[in-house]
Amino acid sequence: MAKKPLLEFTDSGIYCAQGRFYIDPWKPVDDAVITHAHSDHARWGNKRYLAHQLSQQVLLYRLGDIQLQTVEYGEKVMKNGVEISLYPAGHVIGSAQVRVCYQGEVWVVSGDYKLEDDGISTPFEPVRCHHFISECTFGMPVYKWKPQKHIFDDMNNWWCQNVKEGRASVIVGYSLGKAQRILQNLDLSIGKVYTHGVIENTNEALRRNGIGLKPTTRITIDTPKEEVRRGIILAPPSSVGTHWMRRFNPYDFGYCSGWMSIRGAKKRRAADRGFVLSDHADWDGLIAAIEATGCEKVYLTHGYTASFSRYLSQIGFDAHEVHTLFGDDEEGEEAAPTQPPPEGEALTSALTENAGPKHLTAENFKVSPSGGGLEGAL
Repeated sequence: MAKKPLLEFTDSGIYCAQGRFYIDPWKPVDDAVITHAHSDHARWGNKRYLAHQLSQQVLLYRLGDIQLQTVEYGEKVMKNGVEISLYPAGHVIGSAQVRVCYQGEVWVVSGDYKLEDDGISTPFEPVRCHHFISECTFGMPVYKWKPQKHIFDDMNNWWCQNVKEGRASVIVGYSLGKAQRILQNLDLSIGKVYTHGVIENTNEALRRNGIGLKPTTRITIDTPKEEVRRGIILAPPSSVGTHWMRRFNPYDFGYCSGWMSIRGAKKRRAADRGFVLSDHADWDGLIAAIEATGCEKVYLTHGYTASFSRYLSQIGFDAHEVHTLFGDDEEGEEAAPTQPPPEGEALTSALTENAGPKHLTAENFKVSPSGGGLEGAL
């Protein structure tokens, strides 16, 4: 009889039967291990939650009075003989990969991740494992990110020009992760940063958790429009096209997303400017991260799962697609667009040219110590 895998994909989420816990379940369960506080991974209704300590205040703000245990990166927790530990995912503040180990079998659930150090999230740290469960939101070779410094230089220049021309500057990004990343890279010599209430509530939760963020001012009905025009406004995707945003006319509206790299995406979002900024790994980053784990099998949960699994299989990985309810990120900002670009031509080109990591490789990383169970196995 074949050995039962340590982790299974069920209709409630990723389940560890031996440990009797779920990872990022989408139905209420007794024990949930949470990779990060985005709504597609951290849902209300579970009896007990385990997450990284930097997610604590945001989870309490979003989910209310929950029974929450928090741990540091690398700290070990035992559940019914199964060892659980969290490692940095680099996606947003407090995001984690979940390492699960039992009798020498090691799985890592990545949640969402990115490889570039954004200066505010704990940088991604690959973990050696036998089985790696990975996202592939941007798992096509057309998606290759520029260093964030180029993006933020462009953004600050755009803001400065708007101030000179008397227009308000509105930057849209989801309230946990993108908003704080933008905030920390804005040039405050240009002006003040004003925030939509949803973003400011999240900032306040992170500050309660000890995160040092640059100063922001919450926009209220009493905030003078002329004052705001001299600064920059951080707003969530839900504010686009609303009376709340129109009150700042005349304004320029910039949208931050990895999808801005697609022709026509800016037009679909009705944005004046598109800034290609994602909190997910690009094509090169996904491949480099998977290679760095030394894994025997890869399971792809959301994104371009079909095309990316085919490519991984062609370069030697045992890759599998799985169905989950992940991928509808914060307010839909990084969910796949309604009409994603055709994959055929780009994928064919990638395969025929043996596309692979160009600027990122497994050698770029310091791989986390594997702990018990992997000595001599990988």
